[in-house]
Amino acid sequence: MSAMDIAYIPSPSTGVIHLGPIPLRGYAFCIIIGVFVAVWLGNRRWIARGGKPGTVADIAVWAVPFGLVGGRLYHVITDYQLYFGEGRNWVDAFKIWEGGLGIWGAIALGAVGAWIGCRLRGIPLPAWADALAPGIALAQACGRWGNWFNQELYGRATDLPWAVQITAGPNRDAGTYHPTFLYESLWCVGVALLVIWADRRFKLGHGRAFALYVAAYCVGRGWIEYMRVDEAHHILGVRLNVWTSIVVFVLAVVYLVLSAKLRPGRETVVEPDRDASDGKDGDDAAKDAEAKPSAAADGAADTEKPEPAKAGAPVLTKEAPAEAEAPEAGKR
Repeated sequence: MSAMDIAYIPSPSTGVIHLGPIPLRGYAFCIIIGVFVAVWLGNRRWIARGGKPGTVADIAVWAVPFGLVGGRLYHVITDYQLYFGEGRNWVDAFKIWEGGLGIWGAIALGAVGAWIGCRLRGIPLPAWADALAPGIALAQACGRWGNWFNQELYGRATDLPWAVQITAGPNRDAGTYHPTFLYESLWCVGVALLVIWADRRFKLGHGRAFALYVAAYCVGRGWIEYMRVDEAHHILGVRLNVWTSIVVFVLAVVYLVLSAKLRPGRETVVEPDRDASDGKDGDDAAKDAEAKPSAAADGAADTEKPEPAKAGAPVLTKEAPAEAEAPEAGKR
């Protein structure tokens, strides 16, 4: 037996990890790990940008559930034949633990949840997204290993030493294939490092770090899609997710360019005081917080000015004591 015959990445025999009597599916475990990594790194970056500890986690409580729903909706809509085709059971559309999350839907609807959380806290959504950007990429890197547990999202057959071994199962043949889940995981790690470096080098703000993450991810997702062999809809002979990557990439680059011209630099205040942000959206609250120091200085200056004399009140001057000491007329 040659080395080529034994060199491959084995797949797990089961997608379920048992913690005593409690079953934990590998796919869900990878997603949970990814969420913790994103919140941990996002919190560190948020504090470094002037935010308060715990804010990232508070907003993630809104963003994560919305993102999971959005990711599942995108997958079910774009691969509806897997759940509503002939011989399929539509109830399987709710079995998220069996795999199937579309990153495009997760980001889109997750942004809606994040916007709600940011508005409640009175902070600008773009600043929060910039802090989370590399963490989201690392969360994707962790989440892709859930596809390894489910033996899904692999590429064309290959005998390369790092090929993944797939066992025979429903709608799949046994063999060794390109581990596209591994390629995307490594690409996402590279995207996270790129965003961290660029953010430190160029002081990205107003959503540009997040836009860079989106653009860089789309580049990798485009070429990885060409290697996949799973069922997918095609438009003009090209997989739907490739078209989506192209469109989202263009939008992200356009935002990067326009934002750099219209709002250069980085936000000076990312999380204003709660009393200053009540009833205002994130951008307005941040602007008010930036203006607060100058307003306080004006107030201090006003306290040094004498109050105007009231009508009918005696006016005291510096010469008044001298006049009071002068001898009255007729005294010796």
